[in-house]
Amino acid sequence: MKDFFKKIRSLKRGPAIMKEKDIGVILSNVDIDKDSRVLDAGSGTGLMTIYLAKFVKRVYSYDSNKEFLKIAQENSKRFNLKNITFRNKDVTKEIIEKNLDFINLDMKDPERVLKNAEKALKQGGHLTAYLPNITQVIDFCKSLKGFRLIKVFEVIEREWKVSGNLARPENIIIGHTAFIVVIQKL
Repeated sequence: MKDFFKKIRSLKRGPAIMKEKDIGVILSNVDIDKDSRVLDAGSGTGLMTIYLAKFVKRVYSYDSNKEFLKIAQENSKRFNLKNITFRNKDVTKEIIEKNLDFINLDMKDPERVLKNAEKALKQGGHLTAYLPNITQVIDFCKSLKGFRLIKVFEVIEREWKVSGNLARPENIIIGHTAFIVVIQKL
């Protein structure tokens, strides 16, 4: 496991990367397991795809940008993961897979994907949208036909220093990175 985190920290960067604090909370808020089939749209560097591949049966990783998809593919090779299918496709136009358990969207205007996501997800399947600003959250939530809003949240991380009988918060806080919207197909 130590080697896994060492590799994660040395991934080749390209576009903005999802933070691990957010990935962990996303994974704990959706119903996925070792038999799940999931889609990660807006692959970017592949970090979310790599984490998902450790827990599920199959990950379909979509990115419309060939350069970003290449970075995600190169990064995933370092982990020797055999359960990832990469697609240079735009999810606003088409999602090939059907009966998916979960879809993660890390992209601009995710509301444009909802019609295709509704067709691709199985009933009760979850979808998360990773959005930098609250205006995007509002626009996304206005478009939720066929879905139930479960929650909207952000993760703020603050470590604590403990020494003997003394404890105090560290001076550095990892604050807002994005809002996370969790929805479920009706």
